[in-house]
Amino acid sequence: MKAAVFKGVGTVTLDERAMPEISDEEVLVKVHAASICGTDLKIIRGGHFRVGPDETRVLGHELAGDIVAVGDHVAHWKVGQRVSVVPNIGCGHCDMCRRGLNNMCPNYDAFGINIDGGFQQYMVVNPAALYGGNLFEIPNSLDYEAAALVEPLSCCFNAWKDLSVTPEDRVLILGTGPIAALFLQLARSYGARQVIVVGRRESRLQEIAGQGATDTVNSAAVDVHDEVMRLTGGHGVDVALTCAPAPELQGLALGLLARYGRMNFFSGLTKGSKVELDTNKVHYWGLTLLGSTGSSIKDYARSMKLVESGQIDVKSVISHRFGMDEAVAGFDHALTGKGMKTLILPQEAKLR
Repeated sequence: MKAAVFKGVGTVTLDERAMPEISDEEVLVKVHAASICGTDLKIIRGGHFRVGPDETRVLGHELAGDIVAVGDHVAHWKVGQRVSVVPNIGCGHCDMCRRGLNNMCPNYDAFGINIDGGFQQYMVVNPAALYGGNLFEIPNSLDYEAAALVEPLSCCFNAWKDLSVTPEDRVLILGTGPIAALFLQLARSYGARQVIVVGRRESRLQEIAGQGATDTVNSAAVDVHDEVMRLTGGHGVDVALTCAPAPELQGLALGLLARYGRMNFFSGLTKGSKVELDTNKVHYWGLTLLGSTGSSIKDYARSMKLVESGQIDVKSVISHRFGMDEAVAGFDHALTGKGMKTLILPQEAKLR
């Protein structure tokens, strides 16, 4: 079989590997769709603390496929079932896992991080993932591409659910990538009265506007603070999400929050980054500042329902597809920052 293998900073190669063999407590998935995430690109650019300097890894944690082999001791799962995967596997016994927060487990394992992930034609799902509930059957109404994109939506939903958005709220989204697009769809689905998206490229702003924006702000052309205040009639925004890894956006978003505003620091920053925040405003205006990372199994299940119901169209954020023979070119394309979501389809040779 073929696999796109990360071999250290800046290096991904297309390798020929032996077909995986499974134990009695594992299943083998034939991968049909795997989406390139910003985390994959960060690893390619700078490595990851869970991947040693002498290790190789098949990245990819947004994936879907069908089961082609089942271990003798595996119950419930059968050959032919279409499945997708929650990537973060909790240890099962820490305080976070006992609260159902597998994504917050300090001793987690994860597909595409320290376990080989989806950018290969066949992938083993280990016993911990099966026992932990990380494997999901795909509803009949969803194809593999949509199922693969439930994972990034679930990360957005994890952030979104605690912001308590209502139809009275004005929402600010800073960033114009696929994550921002999914947040725009969530805002539309929850009926937010106004959704403002901020970006620095007019072409990308126009591309993303159809996902649910009522207003767009080009940060390269206008003063963002002044323009957002103008658009909100001086009120400011009730909810803000930072969807780009830029420290200046966090302070900017805080400055635009209205009284009792809520904010999620969605995009992580480079280690060691510092941001100056006006904590007096937080105190006197009753602001709520939140952070989130990944998603729990419950978040994933609810996100699957949002896609299955048609409330969120995850496939609308796909801009490019590459076959397995073109996988390295797919990563090169994604690293340029052009387009939205890039998918690798491991069972197809070439698509371009």
